[in-house]
Amino acid sequence: QVQLVESGGGLVQAGASLRLSCAASGRTFSDYAMGWFRQAPGKEREFVAGTSWSGLITYYSDSLNGRFTISRDNAKNTVNLQMNSLKPEDTAVYYCAARNSGDISPVGYDYWGQGTQVTVSS
Repeated sequence: QVQLVESGGGLVQAGASLRLSCAASGRTFSDYAMGWFRQAPGKEREFVAGTSWSGLITYYSDSLNGRFTISRDNAKNTVNLQMNSLKPEDTAVYYCAARNSGDISPVGYDYWGQGTQVTVSS
C-alpha cells in the first residue's frame, strides 16, 4: 500500500498560481502511476492530470488548456501540480491518487489522499 498526503491548497484570486504537492509513503513510489483529481461542490470527481511511473509521460484533462503541469520526483516520493492562471471554476478539493500499474491512465486509481481545498475568488 501507499499513503498519500496533499498540501499547498489555499485561497487565491483569479489569475494567480498555486503549487500542490503530494507526499507518498509506503511501497516503492516509482511502482505507481500518479494522478491529480478534483471535486467541486455538487459535482462528480474529475480527472485533472496524470503521470507515468517515470514522469516522462503526462496526460491532462482537455479543459485545462495548458494551465496546469504535473511533475514527480521519485527520489523524494512526491508528485506536484503547478496551477497557473487560476479561474473561479478551478475551485474544488484536489486529490492525489496512485495507480498500481505504472502506466498512465485517467481511471483505475487504487489509493487516494485526503484532499486539499483550492478556492479561487473572482
